[in-house]
Amino acid sequence: MKTMEINKIVAGIIVAVLLVVVIGKIGSALVHPKELEEPVYPFSDDLMAAADAPAAAPEEPAGPEPILAMLADADIAAGEKVFKKCGSCHDNTNGGPNKVGPNLYGIVGNVVAHKDDFSYSDAVANHGGNWGYTELNHFLYSPKDYIPGTKMSFGGLKKASDRANVIAFLNSMSDNPLPAPTADEIAAEEGGDAASAETGEAPAEEAAPAEGAAETNDNAAGDAAMPAEGGAQEGDAANDNEAPATEEAPAAAQ
Repeated sequence: MKTMEINKIVAGIIVAVLLVVVIGKIGSALVHPKELEEPVYPFSDDLMAAADAPAAAPEEPAGPEPILAMLADADIAAGEKVFKKCGSCHDNTNGGPNKVGPNLYGIVGNVVAHKDDFSYSDAVANHGGNWGYTELNHFLYSPKDYIPGTKMSFGGLKKASDRANVIAFLNSMSDNPLPAPTADEIAAEEGGDAASAETGEAPAEEAAPAEGAAETNDNAAGDAAMPAEGGAQEGDAANDNEAPATEEAPAAAQ
């Protein structure tokens, strides 16, 4: 390359740079931006902290809604429809067979683990107590929370009306159905659940089922020889509303 051509290239670059500088100076002389007194979008440490803070997770309900007051108007036909989801794991006919879960005929008011010919999980077998209305309500709401260690794969019925309808249906499948809850029992359940919501603890009556629960129902007549550690029926009720349980049925705890 000749020296003259190199000089032309260098000169062209210099002229271009000078042109940019001159145009910039002229533009600055013509335009006078106005300084704002305050930022259009003010920022503060509080705002930044709030923006960076993780979103608060929604609070989980402390437990199931009371259902005793709903039982008087419960829809047995609707409960039967919900129970059909459990049919692959539970039979509910008098004298019917055990399936994946125990037979649920006469479960309401009966002792937990009422079927001598069914192999319950240790958690259910050792639970003790009876399947009263309130116990079934809590078990059907969340079986694994009510009886930790149960083998039943059932997420629970979160809708109070579904639980009430299923319990009413199961109560109808019995030679000796439980009587309707009294006004005092309804008030006691609602008061106990209200206290539970405030403290985060389960009502005492559910932590240790009342000894008189077995006497309130003669359902144990067919199965009366309950295992010393009872726990069958919890799994039974729960399975009835969900996909088949791995061990026991929905309503009766596993």
